[in-house]
Amino acid sequence: MPDSSTTSQPIPSDVAELQDKFTTSTTKNQLQMLPQIVATGLPGVEILIKWLHQQLENKPTIITGAVYQALYKSEFATARDYLDRELPTGIIPLQSSLGIDYKNLQKLLAKQEFQAADKLTTEKLCELAGAGAVGRKWIYFTEVEQLPSIDLHTIDALWLFHSEGKFGFSIQREMWLGMSKSWDKLWVKIGWKNANNWTRYPGSFTWDLTAPRGHLPLSNQLRGVRVIAALLSHPAWDKIGE
Repeated sequence: MPDSSTTSQPIPSDVAELQDKFTTSTTKNQLQMLPQIVATGLPGVEILIKWLHQQLENKPTIITGAVYQALYKSEFATARDYLDRELPTGIIPLQSSLGIDYKNLQKLLAKQEFQAADKLTTEKLCELAGAGAVGRKWIYFTEVEQLPSIDLHTIDALWLFHSEGKFGFSIQREMWLGMSKSWDKLWVKIGWKNANNWTRYPGSFTWDLTAPRGHLPLSNQLRGVRVIAALLSHPAWDKIGE
């Protein structure tokens, strides 16, 4: 892989101190420090490029995703040139057992255009389920089991990576299991219901990172519990961590 170093000027001492703290801190502290590094301008961008480049051989993490997002949103050409050259389709492998193209989903999530990404996620689930689902634009709960695990992992990983670990099917499943599979508790916790009132689509949903953990994707929420129950019970999630 080509050398990604672009720094031509000495790093200011205060920025260097931030860099040292960032590389040795916990994920929580790294997330808190990231805006400070970005605020230093080009020196901060160069620090993040160098750090990200060193992480590429490792498994993607929450902080890797946050750094990628910071570079993706940067106005500096240095950041854009690096991402276009080294990571044209992002960091998450866009694997599909059926040849489904996830590049547009990756781009929407990289831009944190979560409402559009949610809609596209439903479209991709329909593609995976077959022509019937594509035609009706939603999936039956009986079609969920046939969805390929590889593709569900790809979709889930993209959501996780581009949301600082807040969104994704696996997050919803983890919360659901932690509540002893109580849907009533889950709906309130993830912001799909307030007391006895369902959250109205789309205006009352939160389409940014201020949303509750597990808020997105909607998982065909408007079609009732059977689809999401089947989705969160899919064998794909049993294989995570193997």
